Amino acid sequence: MKVEDFDFDLPEELIAQTPLKERAESRMMILDKETGDIRHEVFKHIVNYLQQGDLLVLNNTKVLPARLYGVKEDTGANIEVLLLKQGKEDEWETLVKPAKRIKEGSIISFGDGKLRAVCTAEKEHGGRMLRFEYEGIFYEVLDELGEMPLPPYIKEQLEEKDRYQTVYAKERGSAAAPTAGLHFTEQLLMELKERGVRVEFITLHVGLGTFRPVSVDSVEDHDMHAEYYTISERTAEAIRETKDNGGRVIAVGTTSVRTLETAARDHGAVKASSGWTDIFIYPGFKFGAIDGMITNFHLPKSTLIMLISALAGQKEVLEAYSEAVKEKYRFFSFGDAMLIIDLKGGLDNVSH
Repeated sequence: MKVEDFDFDLPEELIAQTPLKERAESRMMILDKETGDIRHEVFKHIVNYLQQGDLLVLNNTKVLPARLYGVKEDTGANIEVLLLKQGKEDEWETLVKPAKRIKEGSIISFGDGKLRAVCTAEKEHGGRMLRFEYEGIFYEVLDELGEMPLPPYIKEQLEEKDRYQTVYAKERGSAAAPTAGLHFTEQLLMELKERGVRVEFITLHVGLGTFRPVSVDSVEDHDMHAEYYTISERTAEAIRETKDNGGRVIAVGTTSVRTLETAARDHGAVKASSGWTDIFIYPGFKFGAIDGMITNFHLPKSTLIMLISALAGQKEVLEAYSEAVKEKYRFFSFGDAMLIIDLKGGLDNVSH
């Protein structure tokens, strides 16, 4: 299967640069994964498409303000640091720009010395291990000095940090937001619960590999990045009960899909578990956990559009994306949403 098979024309102006003022007012395309039928909606009307007995699974990871700007202490050179993964105590794996300036033993100062970092090891591709020194609580210092690590496709500054967090973000550790969840408000989640839709959580800490382009010609040759996930017994039990009672498991975001399908693959069913997943889902994949998903609109030739093509069909997804471009849907992290689901009984039976 060729990566080129997942290409489409995406005008750059359709890549959303800023979030909408109201989260739930984004547009939502509904794609029937059985028929390929399309309907255009507003996200807040998702309550009309989920039923009593359905289960919504969301990723409650919290994005770190992981981009830091500092200076090399001995020369005053400007240095940009991106936190990737915490090691032992105050040591972090990071990406540094310009990396050539930072050698083992180099010291970087942030916020006039409020935070300092010593390089303890050099890694390839700009990677550096840094040991941080500070007074007080590290995450409070990071909240003060750090910026949200927005994807490279977003050129504008984010005015409010919280808009790159879901309203249910809880577990610190992500380098990027699980953006399908950005459309939910607390009010909307409450409405879904009142309708009889169960809401549970998994945690998957999103890595920067999410934005890494596919650089091979053949889909099968691509190596996925690994990300850490956790599934609680409560969530695993909710999935078992939903399946047993004939309800649908709807994953919010590709991160939730990858987490649940990893557990289903590794254990035969979704069980309480944690670990690293590098699962790569593309057409031909047999889903063992989810029945539908909510996602944003993804970039051409990305692993994310391959994943949704596995669920709804490559031809159907590309036709839906062609429609989205024609209708000027907003793409990517701050863009509009897509609900991929089996609309039993047909689209015309759904009412507001």
